[in-house]
Amino acid sequence: MVTALKKIFLKGNEAIALAAINAGCHYYFGYPITPQNEIPEYMARHLPEVGGEFLQAESEIASINMMLGAAATGVRVMTSSSGPGISLMQEGFSYLAGNELPGVVVNMSRQGPGLGGINATQGDYFQAVKGGGHGDYHLIVLAPHTGQELYDLTIKAFELSEKYRCLTMVLGDAVLGQIKEPISPWKPEATAGDPDRDWLITGAKGRPPRLIKSLFLADGAMEEHNWRLQEKYRRMAENDVMVESWLVEDARLVLAAFGSMARIAKTAIEQAREQGMKVGLVRPITLFPFPVDTFRKLPESVSLVLTCEMNTGQMVEDVRLSLDNRVPVDFYGRPGGSIPTPEEIFERLQQAYAELKS
Repeated sequence: MVTALKKIFLKGNEAIALAAINAGCHYYFGYPITPQNEIPEYMARHLPEVGGEFLQAESEIASINMMLGAAATGVRVMTSSSGPGISLMQEGFSYLAGNELPGVVVNMSRQGPGLGGINATQGDYFQAVKGGGHGDYHLIVLAPHTGQELYDLTIKAFELSEKYRCLTMVLGDAVLGQIKEPISPWKPEATAGDPDRDWLITGAKGRPPRLIKSLFLADGAMEEHNWRLQEKYRRMAENDVMVESWLVEDARLVLAAFGSMARIAKTAIEQAREQGMKVGLVRPITLFPFPVDTFRKLPESVSLVLTCEMNTGQMVEDVRLSLDNRVPVDFYGRPGGSIPTPEEIFERLQQAYAELKS
């Protein structure tokens, strides 16, 4: 059961912040960096209204470690940043994974490598889905493509992080962070996990003390811990993959795209359909766990998959692995800051479709 609220017109970053508060997140630690600054601005303004706490840390390293401490007490907690700031948080991500602590991090990606620029990019795909920090771990990574999904998937991120005791990332970019769209806010019925969870660090009065750790020194203990984490990631892949398949049933050519790139691709696909080309779209919503089965079960009519990204080719590797050479995979992309237009993608579709017919 959810509580629906009045539809409002919001910037994408603000939709994320409002969703977090409505999901019961009353603690935010962060450090400013464009193009996500509206998130901490919104949290600073509105968290005190619900009895929450906003703290601008001295760095991204400090903010992720503050988040770790808060997460150990069982509260819903969030941080947000962009490219270089997310890089600084990577050690903390690994510690959160090793300690099995829930929380949500938002990455509104900016250009890189290095300091880069503030324009839209999807160059942080590898950083997000391959772990980023040290050790065998993963985050759940959610990739919205509309303002409404920014809201909905932020709430989903808190639910998944508590379900699996893991860090969950909402991955966007400058297009999504700055876009303004009508949002239908809603409040989930549950806004926090069970207060009696047996791992919470809440003081040991009246019970034995608890210990949250990622250091396992006994013979074989670290390996056992790692295999248990891998089993958790397997359950995520079985139960919580999210993907959109659009116009795929009769398609000869399928576009694969995520996030804001998928918005642009949909327009190009509509143009292609008007010209009689049988083109569809597979849009991964969970980048981890990746929708492997959706690609493996593409119709026999599909002769080519074209992966479109705002980078030089990252998700394309997971698409190729998923298809295991059953269908050829091509790539079209532009590095961060150069956003492909629907017309550019349509021209690439025309070229690829003509090659299929020849």
